[in-house]
Amino acid sequence: MQVNRRTGIDSRRIAFDTSNWTKDDASPPSIEELSQTYRKVGVDLAAAACFDAIGEACIQAMDITHVVAVTCTDQGNPGYDLHVCQKLGVRPNVQRTLLHGVGCAGGLSALRTGATLAGAESQKGRPARVLIMACEICTLFWRAELLAASLDDDVHIAPALFSDGAAAVVLCNNLALEKQQTPIFELLECGSMSVPETRDHMSYMIRNNGLIATLTKDVPRTAVSSITPMLDSLRDAARTPRQCDPWVDLEPTKFDWAIHPGGAAILKGAQQALRLSDDHIRASLDVYRNNGNASSATVLIVLDKLRHMGKGRDHIVSTSFGPGMIIEMCILRRCHSKENLPRTALDLGWKVHPWLWMQSRMMRLMRDIKGTRQIAEKKHNTSFVL
Repeated sequence: MQVNRRTGIDSRRIAFDTSNWTKDDASPPSIEELSQTYRKVGVDLAAAACFDAIGEACIQAMDITHVVAVTCTDQGNPGYDLHVCQKLGVRPNVQRTLLHGVGCAGGLSALRTGATLAGAESQKGRPARVLIMACEICTLFWRAELLAASLDDDVHIAPALFSDGAAAVVLCNNLALEKQQTPIFELLECGSMSVPETRDHMSYMIRNNGLIATLTKDVPRTAVSSITPMLDSLRDAARTPRQCDPWVDLEPTKFDWAIHPGGAAILKGAQQALRLSDDHIRASLDVYRNNGNASSATVLIVLDKLRHMGKGRDHIVSTSFGPGMIIEMCILRRCHSKENLPRTALDLGWKVHPWLWMQSRMMRLMRDIKGTRQIAEKKHNTSFVL
């Protein structure tokens, strides 16, 4: 309970009703049960987000040319993305890529991979409509974490941080952009970097009863210290003899920031290091406080939240952190009107509906993290075309 109180999280979205659990429910489910549950709950949740993303992008499922998916809470084969694709009705020859092993960094890892694929199609003179999805059911492993905590001396903070969620993005190159589409963001630059000598700082490893997260005290410091070098690397990549985008000379305070809310210490540390106000990271603070950490989907949820929080600053830095440790970062620019469409970068169609499963099929009462009141989850629809 002391760990719960210190997280700064008020409530989290979860796919299961735990209010009636008793000691008889304390044993972790089998690996088979975990996989079967994800294949139902996770696939349905991801498919719901994808349906909405495709709709807001003003395209049909059959128009999708590529699919990039990511998860760290399911390891089954074929991947969950195949099941989602079959629900959506995409073409059998859609080009699928499933990412694994990148943890909380995964949302931006998938976005970067999708951008690379769309760029390759542009070089060939072909349109690309890339469906990107991230889905995590972290609560599958709560009981395994609690069992591990009762058997060792380690602090298992994951059950106090993690939640469930899904996000979906439609990313288009210029050749695929139609007149009826209104982009939300232009993707200007993206990249990834491994931080040397940090491999053991963060992990999510398979044990007898499921996945167990290890988050050392070095994670916040390492995550925060990697932000400026990663941003400088993207600035250098964007500077070319032929052109230099104005964003490369902007100070950190001139951006809005969509930081993966891996914990309160990461958000506070980033604020101090970059001299950011609460307004700069308002979406990250809101998502962390009200939703917790849904691993790879979270940073995409933060970006969706940000676009609904007023006009904001023109440029956005989005960054996330994963096992390795690795850092992912993207630079985006808001498209305020159809006249301000991307010139050569990638147009994105976007929809985040991270809590659809609970909202539409399992309306539940949840206790907030302090246990002082009950919160009735309200239906919350958000959608946008990037």
